[in-house]
Amino acid sequence: MPAPAKNIFLFSVDLEDVRLRMQDGLSYKPRVEALVEKYLRFLNKHRSKATFFTVGDIPEYYPGLIKTIISEGHEIACHSNKHIPVTHQTKEDFKNDLLQNLENLSNAGATNIIGYRAPIYSITEKTAWTFDILSELGFKYSSSVLPAKNPLFGWEDFGEQPRMMNEKLFEIPVSVRGTNFLNVPFSGGVYFRVIPMMLIKKDFEKHFSKGQPVISYFHPYDIDTEQESFMHPGINDSWFYNKLMYFNRKNMFGRLEEIMEQFDCKIITYKEYSESINGK
Repeated sequence: MPAPAKNIFLFSVDLEDVRLRMQDGLSYKPRVEALVEKYLRFLNKHRSKATFFTVGDIPEYYPGLIKTIISEGHEIACHSNKHIPVTHQTKEDFKNDLLQNLENLSNAGATNIIGYRAPIYSITEKTAWTFDILSELGFKYSSSVLPAKNPLFGWEDFGEQPRMMNEKLFEIPVSVRGTNFLNVPFSGGVYFRVIPMMLIKKDFEKHFSKGQPVISYFHPYDIDTEQESFMHPGINDSWFYNKLMYFNRKNMFGRLEEIMEQFDCKIITYKEYSESINGK
Protein backbone atom coordinates (compact mmCIF):
# COMPACT_ATOMS: atom_id res chain seq x y z
CA MET A 1 0.00 0.00 0.00
CA PRO A 2 1.20 3.62 -0.51
CA ALA A 3 3.06 5.44 2.24
CA PRO A 4 1.01 7.74 4.49
CA ALA A 5 0.54 11.30 3.31
CA LYS A 6 2.47 14.14 4.93
CA ASN A 7 1.13 16.00 7.98
CA ILE A 8 -1.19 13.28 9.18
CA PHE A 9 -3.25 14.41 12.17
CA LEU A 10 -4.84 11.40 13.86
CA PHE A 11 -7.58 13.46 15.45
CA SER A 12 -9.81 11.24 17.58
CA VAL A 13 -12.61 11.51 20.11
CA ASP A 14 -12.73 9.41 23.27
CA LEU A 15 -16.50 9.14 23.26
CA GLU A 16 -17.68 8.97 26.85
CA ASP A 17 -20.19 10.63 29.16
CA VAL A 18 -18.48 11.42 32.47
CA ARG A 19 -21.88 11.79 34.13
CA LEU A 20 -22.33 8.04 33.88
CA ARG A 21 -19.31 7.47 36.16
CA MET A 22 -20.69 9.70 38.90
CA GLN A 23 -23.06 8.69 41.68
CA ASP A 24 -25.45 11.57 40.95
CA GLY A 25 -24.36 12.14 37.38
CA LEU A 26 -27.74 11.80 35.74
CA SER A 27 -28.96 14.83 37.67
CA TYR A 28 -26.84 16.96 35.30
CA LYS A 29 -27.84 17.89 31.76
CA PRO A 30 -27.05 15.37 29.01
CA ARG A 31 -24.57 17.05 26.68
CA VAL A 32 -22.85 14.33 24.67
CA GLU A 33 -25.05 14.35 21.57
CA ALA A 34 -24.82 18.12 21.10
CA LEU A 35 -21.05 18.06 21.59
CA VAL A 36 -20.49 15.21 19.15
CA GLU A 37 -22.52 17.14 16.60
CA LYS A 38 -19.99 20.00 16.94
CA TYR A 39 -17.11 17.60 16.32
CA LEU A 40 -18.91 16.20 13.29
CA ARG A 41 -19.39 19.71 11.88
CA PHE A 42 -15.68 20.42 12.37
CA LEU A 43 -14.74 17.20 10.57
CA ASN A 44 -17.22 17.82 7.77
CA LYS A 45 -15.83 21.32 7.29
CA HIS A 46 -12.40 19.80 6.72
CA ARG A 47 -13.75 16.91 4.64
CA SER A 48 -12.22 14.48 7.10
CA LYS A 49 -13.03 11.14 8.67
CA ALA A 50 -11.92 10.41 12.23
CA THR A 51 -12.02 7.66 14.85
CA PHE A 52 -14.37 7.68 17.83
CA PHE A 53 -13.06 5.44 20.63
CA THR A 54 -16.33 4.61 22.33
CA VAL A 55 -17.16 3.50 25.88
CA GLY A 56 -19.74 0.72 26.11
CA ASP A 57 -22.39 2.71 27.93
CA ILE A 58 -22.61 5.28 25.12
CA PRO A 59 -24.55 2.99 22.74
CA GLU A 60 -26.78 2.01 25.65
CA TYR A 61 -27.74 5.62 26.39
CA TYR A 62 -27.32 7.11 22.90
CA PRO A 63 -27.88 4.34 20.29
CA GLY A 64 -28.83 6.86 17.64
CA LEU A 65 -25.53 8.68 18.10
CA ILE A 66 -23.52 5.64 17.01
CA LYS A 67 -25.64 5.31 13.89
CA THR A 68 -25.11 9.00 13.08
CA ILE A 69 -21.32 8.73 13.41
CA ILE A 70 -21.23 5.63 11.20
CA SER A 71 -23.56 7.16 8.61
CA GLU A 72 -21.12 10.05 8.16
CA GLY A 73 -18.27 7.65 7.41
CA HIS A 74 -16.31 7.80 10.65
CA GLU A 75 -14.71 4.86 12.43
CA ILE A 76 -16.03 3.42 15.67
CA ALA A 77 -13.45 1.77 17.94
CA CYS A 78 -13.49 0.41 21.50
CA HIS A 79 -12.63 2.40 24.61
CA SER A 80 -13.59 -0.30 27.17
CA ASN A 81 -17.06 -0.97 28.50
CA LYS A 82 -16.95 0.79 31.88
CA HIS A 83 -13.85 3.01 31.49
CA ILE A 84 -11.87 1.06 34.09
CA PRO A 85 -8.06 1.38 33.83
CA VAL A 86 -6.39 -1.84 32.70
CA THR A 87 -4.26 -1.86 35.85
CA HIS A 88 -7.44 -2.41 37.89
CA GLN A 89 -8.42 -5.50 35.91
CA THR A 90 -7.40 -9.14 35.76
CA LYS A 91 -6.91 -10.74 32.35
CA GLU A 92 -10.37 -12.26 32.63
CA ASP A 93 -11.91 -8.94 33.67
CA PHE A 94 -10.24 -7.19 30.75
CA LYS A 95 -11.46 -9.74 28.21
CA ASN A 96 -15.02 -9.77 29.53
CA ASP A 97 -15.13 -5.96 29.59
CA LEU A 98 -14.03 -5.82 25.96
CA LEU A 99 -16.53 -8.45 24.87
CA GLN A 100 -19.33 -6.41 26.48
CA ASN A 101 -17.99 -3.26 24.83
CA LEU A 102 -18.11 -4.99 21.43
CA GLU A 103 -21.60 -6.38 22.08
CA ASN A 104 -23.02 -2.99 23.07
CA LEU A 105 -21.51 -1.34 20.01
CA SER A 106 -22.76 -4.12 17.75
CA ASN A 107 -26.28 -3.71 19.13
CA ALA A 108 -26.12 -0.06 18.06
CA GLY A 109 -24.95 -0.96 14.55
CA ALA A 110 -21.14 -0.79 14.89
CA THR A 111 -19.53 -3.97 13.56
CA ASN A 112 -16.11 -5.03 12.22
CA ILE A 113 -14.35 -3.08 14.95
CA ILE A 114 -10.56 -3.42 14.84
CA GLY A 115 -9.32 -0.58 17.09
CA TYR A 116 -8.95 -0.12 20.84
CA ARG A 117 -7.83 2.56 23.28
CA ALA A 118 -7.32 1.81 26.96
CA PRO A 119 -8.90 4.20 29.46
CA ILE A 120 -6.39 6.86 30.54
CA TYR A 121 -3.67 5.26 28.38
CA SER A 122 -3.31 2.58 31.05
CA ILE A 123 -1.34 0.03 29.05
CA THR A 124 2.20 -0.01 30.39
CA GLU A 125 5.00 -2.59 30.41
CA LYS A 126 3.22 -4.19 33.39
CA THR A 127 -0.04 -4.59 31.47
CA ALA A 128 1.43 -5.53 28.09
CA TRP A 129 -0.43 -8.85 28.37
CA THR A 130 -3.40 -6.95 26.98
CA PHE A 131 -1.98 -7.05 23.46
CA ASP A 132 -2.37 -10.82 23.15
CA ILE A 133 -5.98 -10.63 24.35
CA LEU A 134 -6.71 -7.85 21.88
CA SER A 135 -5.29 -9.98 19.07
CA GLU A 136 -7.32 -12.98 20.22
CA LEU A 137 -10.49 -10.90 19.95
CA GLY A 138 -9.68 -9.72 16.44
CA PHE A 139 -8.29 -6.25 17.05
CA LYS A 140 -5.68 -5.02 14.57
CA TYR A 141 -4.43 -1.90 16.32
CA SER A 142 -4.35 -0.20 19.69
CA SER A 143 -3.63 3.40 20.69
CA SER A 144 -3.18 2.90 24.42
CA VAL A 145 0.38 3.86 25.37
CA LEU A 146 1.66 7.19 26.68
CA PRO A 147 5.42 6.94 25.98
CA ALA A 148 6.65 9.16 28.83
CA LYS A 149 6.61 9.48 32.60
CA ASN A 150 3.17 10.52 33.77
CA PRO A 151 1.43 10.96 37.14
CA LEU A 152 -1.17 8.38 36.11
CA PHE A 153 0.12 5.90 33.52
CA GLY A 154 3.14 5.94 31.26
CA TRP A 155 5.52 3.62 29.43
CA GLU A 156 8.61 5.80 29.33
CA ASP A 157 10.89 3.66 27.18
CA PHE A 158 8.25 2.57 24.64
CA GLY A 159 9.42 5.11 22.08
CA GLU A 160 7.52 7.53 19.86
CA GLN A 161 7.09 5.27 16.83
CA PRO A 162 4.14 2.94 16.24
CA ARG A 163 5.22 -0.70 16.28
CA MET A 164 3.96 -4.26 16.15
CA MET A 165 3.38 -5.77 19.60
CA ASN A 166 2.88 -9.30 18.27
CA GLU A 167 2.25 -10.85 14.87
CA LYS A 168 -1.20 -9.30 14.54
CA LEU A 169 -1.47 -6.10 16.59
CA PHE A 170 -0.07 -2.62 15.99
CA GLU A 171 0.35 -0.08 18.83
CA ILE A 172 0.08 3.62 17.96
CA PRO A 173 1.31 5.60 21.01
CA VAL A 174 -0.03 9.08 21.68
CA SER A 175 2.29 11.89 20.60
CA VAL A 176 4.32 13.56 23.35
CA ARG A 177 6.53 16.64 23.33
CA GLY A 178 9.75 14.62 23.63
CA THR A 179 11.41 17.22 25.86
CA ASN A 180 12.87 17.13 29.34
CA PHE A 181 10.38 19.81 30.37
CA LEU A 182 6.68 19.06 30.23
CA ASN A 183 6.94 15.84 28.22
CA VAL A 184 3.19 15.38 27.85
CA PRO A 185 0.64 14.64 25.09
CA PHE A 186 0.57 18.15 23.61
CA SER A 187 -2.13 17.34 21.05
CA GLY A 188 -4.88 16.05 23.29
CA GLY A 189 -7.38 16.87 25.99
CA VAL A 190 -6.53 19.29 28.75
CA TYR A 191 -2.91 19.60 27.57
CA PHE A 192 -4.03 21.00 24.22
CA ARG A 193 -6.13 23.56 26.07
CA VAL A 194 -3.50 24.54 28.66
CA ILE A 195 -0.11 24.50 26.90
CA PRO A 196 0.75 27.82 25.20
CA MET A 197 -0.17 27.71 21.52
CA MET A 198 3.35 28.69 20.48
CA LEU A 199 4.71 25.49 22.03
CA ILE A 200 1.94 23.34 20.60
CA LYS A 201 2.68 24.62 17.09
CA LYS A 202 6.38 23.88 17.54
CA ASP A 203 5.54 20.33 18.62
CA PHE A 204 3.29 19.78 15.61
CA GLU A 205 6.01 21.18 13.35
CA LYS A 206 8.65 18.92 14.91
CA HIS A 207 6.58 15.79 14.38
CA PHE A 208 5.56 16.69 10.84
CA SER A 209 9.13 17.60 9.87
CA LYS A 210 10.17 14.07 10.85
CA GLY A 211 7.37 12.57 8.79
CA GLN A 212 5.60 11.46 11.95
CA PRO A 213 1.83 11.68 12.44
CA VAL A 214 0.43 13.59 15.39
CA ILE A 215 -1.68 11.23 17.49
CA SER A 216 -4.31 12.96 19.58
CA TYR A 217 -7.35 12.45 21.76
CA PHE A 218 -10.23 14.69 22.73
CA HIS A 219 -13.41 14.22 24.75
CA PRO A 220 -16.89 15.67 24.48
CA TYR A 221 -16.28 17.73 27.61
CA ASP A 222 -13.18 19.38 26.11
CA ILE A 223 -15.46 21.65 24.07
CA ASP A 224 -18.35 21.95 26.53
CA THR A 225 -18.91 25.51 27.69
CA GLU A 226 -22.46 24.95 28.95
CA GLN A 227 -22.24 21.98 31.32
CA GLU A 228 -22.86 22.68 34.99
CA SER A 229 -19.72 22.54 37.13
CA PHE A 230 -19.08 19.32 39.05
CA MET A 231 -16.16 17.33 40.40
CA HIS A 232 -14.98 15.09 37.59
CA PRO A 233 -14.46 11.40 38.37
CA GLY A 234 -10.99 9.87 38.35
CA ILE A 235 -9.01 12.88 39.64
CA ASN A 236 -9.07 12.03 43.36
CA ASP A 237 -11.29 15.01 44.22
CA SER A 238 -8.47 17.44 43.40
CA TRP A 239 -9.75 21.02 43.09
CA PHE A 240 -6.68 21.93 41.00
CA TYR A 241 -7.13 19.17 38.44
CA ASN A 242 -10.86 19.85 38.36
CA LYS A 243 -10.12 23.47 37.54
CA LEU A 244 -7.98 22.32 34.62
CA MET A 245 -10.82 20.13 33.37
CA TYR A 246 -12.78 23.33 32.63
CA PHE A 247 -9.90 25.56 31.53
CA ASN A 248 -10.03 27.17 28.08
CA ARG A 249 -12.77 25.00 26.60
CA LYS A 250 -14.11 27.97 24.67
CA ASN A 251 -10.93 28.23 22.58
CA MET A 252 -10.59 24.56 21.64
CA PHE A 253 -11.96 24.83 18.11
CA GLY A 254 -10.09 28.07 17.52
CA ARG A 255 -6.85 26.28 18.38
CA LEU A 256 -7.74 23.35 16.17
CA GLU A 257 -8.48 25.65 13.26
CA GLU A 258 -5.08 27.33 13.70
CA ILE A 259 -3.37 23.94 13.50
CA MET A 260 -5.37 22.86 10.45
CA GLU A 261 -4.66 26.12 8.62
CA GLN A 262 -0.95 26.46 9.43
CA PHE A 263 0.03 22.86 8.70
CA ASP A 264 -2.52 21.86 6.08
CA CYS A 265 -3.19 18.73 8.14
CA LYS A 266 -4.84 15.63 6.78
CA ILE A 267 -7.17 13.93 9.28
CA ILE A 268 -7.71 10.23 8.64
CA THR A 269 -9.00 7.33 10.72
CA TYR A 270 -6.67 5.17 12.77
CA LYS A 271 -7.82 2.22 10.71
CA GLU A 272 -6.71 3.90 7.49
CA TYR A 273 -3.39 4.94 9.01
CA SER A 274 -2.71 1.49 10.45
CA GLU A 275 -3.46 -0.18 7.13
CA SER A 276 -1.33 2.32 5.20
CA ILE A 277 1.84 1.55 7.14
CA ASN A 278 1.19 -2.02 8.17
CA GLY A 279 -0.44 -3.31 5.00
CA LYS A 280 -3.18 -5.12 6.93
